[in-house]
Amino acid sequence: MIPDRLDIAWIALIGFALATILLSSLAARPLLGNALLLTLAALKGRRVVLDFLDLRAAPALWRGLVSAWVVIVVLFAWLASAVVALI
Repeated sequence: MIPDRLDIAWIALIGFALATILLSSLAARPLLGNALLLTLAALKGRRVVLDFLDLRAAPALWRGLVSAWVVIVVLFAWLASAVVALI
């Protein structure tokens, strides 16, 4: 049986979740650790958007807008954590 795209996406999301758990316990520097964790969150968000919300088949404008939204949310989260870490 050949796995389809959703099965591969599901396995990738599990891998990203496990990597997030491992990185959260190993991160010594708060800014770098948060950046790595939020990068994984952005990858998971993009994977969900493209595969489970089926935007992979949508026009490029929609894919770009929703992917940009995911990146902007992650950047704001990182900025908030950077402000807290620096205060």
